[in-house]
Amino acid sequence: MKILVLIALAAAMALAGCQKPVQNPLTRPSFSGQRGRFVGVGIYTPGRMWRQMAPSSAKDTAAVSVSPPGAVLEDDEQVIVVIDSASGELRQCGNLSGRCISMNPWSRPIAAALLVPVPLLRHAQDLDEEAAAKSRAEDAELKSKLKLR
Repeated sequence: MKILVLIALAAAMALAGCQKPVQNPLTRPSFSGQRGRFVGVGIYTPGRMWRQMAPSSAKDTAAVSVSPPGAVLEDDEQVIVVIDSASGELRQCGNLSGRCISMNPWSRPIAAALLVPVPLLRHAQDLDEEAAAKSRAEDAELKSKLKLR
């Protein structure tokens, strides 16, 4: 009986040694195997400043002049962020407009249209001031309506 147990134990140990070790894809020396070149960082909701980016090309401004009109920054529902595992470049792209910005300060110069800081139509402070002015106007209108009663 002891011999049967020893044989079963030896067989189990031999089979356990045949398992392929699990590797973390981020610690492998190269991403060129079964994984793609781009690694997902996350998917985010576009903030109010995403919609304030100035058009980078005639293609961006022409998107609304075609029939049916193409998606623009205001249409983006998500911003997809990925990193290029070969170059280290970080890209943020709108899911519908396809507008991307990137950052890679340690490599070759970035195209002027993709530079960070991004050119904006209006800054956060401008938007805050507009919201405050609108709120003050609404408050004044409400007060004047209350005085009439």
